[in-house]
Amino acid sequence: MREYLLGNAAIARGLLEAGVGLVAGYPGTPSSEIIGTLVELKSERPPHVEWSVNEKVALEVAAGASWTGCRAAATMKHVGLNVAADPFMTLAYLGVGAGLVVICADDPYCHSSQNEQDSRRYAQFAGIPCLDPANPREAKEMTVFAFELSEKFNIPVMLRPTTRVSHAREDVEMGQAAAPCEPGHFIKNPARRVALPIHARPLHSELLAKQAAMEEALESCPWNRLDLHGNVGIIASGIAGLYAKEAIFDLDEELSFLCIGAYPLPKKLINRMLMHVSRVLVIEELEPVVEEQVKMLALKVNPQVEILGKEGFIPREGELDYLQVRNAIARMLGKAERVAVKNADVSCLPPRPPSLCPGCSHRATYYAMRKVFGKNAIYPSDIGCYTMAIGMGTVDTCLCMGASITLASGIRFGGETEGICCSLGDSTFLHGGMTGLLNAAYNKARITVTILDNSTTAMTGHQPNPGTGMTASGEVTTQVSIEALAKALGAGLVETVDPYHLDETLESFQRAKDYPGLSVIIARQPCVIKARRSGERRRSFQVGEDCIGCKICLDFSCPAIEFEKDKARINALCTGCGVCAAICSASAIREVAR
Repeated sequence: MREYLLGNAAIARGLLEAGVGLVAGYPGTPSSEIIGTLVELKSERPPHVEWSVNEKVALEVAAGASWTGCRAAATMKHVGLNVAADPFMTLAYLGVGAGLVVICADDPYCHSSQNEQDSRRYAQFAGIPCLDPANPREAKEMTVFAFELSEKFNIPVMLRPTTRVSHAREDVEMGQAAAPCEPGHFIKNPARRVALPIHARPLHSELLAKQAAMEEALESCPWNRLDLHGNVGIIASGIAGLYAKEAIFDLDEELSFLCIGAYPLPKKLINRMLMHVSRVLVIEELEPVVEEQVKMLALKVNPQVEILGKEGFIPREGELDYLQVRNAIARMLGKAERVAVKNADVSCLPPRPPSLCPGCSHRATYYAMRKVFGKNAIYPSDIGCYTMAIGMGTVDTCLCMGASITLASGIRFGGETEGICCSLGDSTFLHGGMTGLLNAAYNKARITVTILDNSTTAMTGHQPNPGTGMTASGEVTTQVSIEALAKALGAGLVETVDPYHLDETLESFQRAKDYPGLSVIIARQPCVIKARRSGERRRSFQVGEDCIGCKICLDFSCPAIEFEKDKARINALCTGCGVCAAICSASAIREVAR
């Protein structure tokens, strides 16, 4: 039976067919739907599924399950692997019990990320296999295979879908979900599970010794395919292989073609290609991982072969598409390139910068923050919806999860004398901000930390977090008190406000600004999208004829407020937060009578 599946849903299906017993992850686009799909499929076969506090925790939870003999997986996006890098590198030494798969979704072109790093480098660095699917069907098949490979070589295996694979759809052949794993037991073996130097040294030697055998095992896997024809060759990896195959057909050329879907690279296949051709073009997204190794192999087997790639043919940044790949091949062959079809002229349309949703409580929080701290204050921010408030002048930095607090501390200790008010979300605080707050308290940083608590992880699809009192599967659990955490971590002043109550929020920020030490403001109001989905319907507002056209309401930057014929008006996007009425100097914005 076939089903038309999203790439991430295909991966989730593969996990079930592989008999996974535990999946842990942290939400991050483009990987988030994997765990969401597993939750929906739990009735078919129930593994333990959790949203962990962060990616490091998720990988460690998965490793623990693996060591009890339970097949396990950890899901994350590429920048999440940075957080999990500490256990990731050492797990390659210590090995697995049952299969352990690290699903790391890369995001070429930074569709929803702060960088576009290539996780193949991490797999290469750690010395573990990496499977690079070109489409949802391969993603599912590779997921099942990854567990078998992991157990064969006693090593974690990376599955690296990219945005276009995770979010594409394709007919996928459905298999049977495997029987659940039996309850396991941890078998004590310090020499394999305790990373003391005396144990790590021989384990490192063992890891290096596995490389040739892993390469041999992957050489003939179905995702490495070689077709030898003419004396000009194409080597392509992942989704670029699909573009290249289509381009070769379109150009109607007899080209040798090697498609690579698994790492370590199939050196025997590459060598056969290099000995057959006089020129080869390497096509891959982001880093020249394949290209570098092809060049090294060519020095041994055919130094005369011309190797083309990142210099002048394939860009090192952004994601590839069919036309880019076709034109690169055409340019190599001396054939005409195809000009991209221009879209309709949109120059007459006004710009649409990223914006917070109409009625988002973060907008009210930022308005109050800037009103109190002023334009000269420093506003370090973080990863999440609230970063879209950059147009309000309250986002001066954005580095990585939780860094707003630590950057704020460094800016203060670097000599900054102006007010410093940083901001991050509830999920971000619980992910990576707690240690920063502890550090700020311990080192006596005079800063204000604003925790924007909208009771969800909104940017990645409204997943729960420890502050919501709900698990990934919808079960009620302990609800962490952010107030109690902030106090326990050493904040001197901790206050909670409802940002829709603007006067109270302004007063609270003023007390925080005046406080001589570390202060924390928790701005709590449920996400407006989540509230509407739950059936909540707020009042609506309108602008009266007494509007004086002062445009103060426009400074609030709400998409529901427009200006027409020297007067403000509120459009159908209004969600009824009422903050605009509180800031209107003429009291011209009023609730619509019911």
